[in-house]
Amino acid sequence: MGLLSKKDAKLIMDPLLDDNPITIQVLGICSALAITAELEASIVMAISVMFVLGVGNVVISLLRNIIPSKIRIIVQLVVVATLVIIVDLVLKAFAYELSKTLSVFVGLIITNCIIMGRFEAFALANKPWRSFLDGIGNSLGYGLILIIVGFFRELLGSGTLLGIKVLGDPIELTGVYAFGYENNGFMLLSPMALIIVGLIIWVQRSKNKALIEDE
Repeated sequence: MGLLSKKDAKLIMDPLLDDNPITIQVLGICSALAITAELEASIVMAISVMFVLGVGNVVISLLRNIIPSKIRIIVQLVVVATLVIIVDLVLKAFAYELSKTLSVFVGLIITNCIIMGRFEAFALANKPWRSFLDGIGNSLGYGLILIIVGFFRELLGSGTLLGIKVLGDPIELTGVYAFGYENNGFMLLSPMALIIVGLIIWVQRSKNKALIEDE
């Protein structure tokens, strides 16, 4: 018997594809639009959400039997705010320039619909281990989309990946013509992130007819 039962494994695997928080549940779209112009920022945001959601789910699960129903939202906000402050301080201490790039968007993790949704829908009704797996699974699904979008936006918009030049500048052949890839500035604008997410949703649903039938 493996480390994870079949039921537990689904908590991690389902959010990656069939129940992805961004493309299926349509949650957490704001950060997918705002911070994915650079792949590095996308990766750091994904890791930050994984920490907040994984640890937060466990904390809420441990407290689930002693949290008065009337103040459960307040308790959840206190938990997620505390974890986000930790993330923000760590970024400022070890990756200051990147923390300035992410700026207010790290703070907005507090209001990320995915996190509050998993607290309410799962952590309040399940034990810590399953809540941890649910948090990791949903944050992986969220991070996967961010990284895909960040990959294409930085590559096609700046010609770089993680700040390293990948696509060379066009080589001028004559005074009129040039050969090579010209960076597309439109890729760095937020609407392009929405278009890429839309394409991912289209590909995902075209390959999985059950997603269309469920609607």
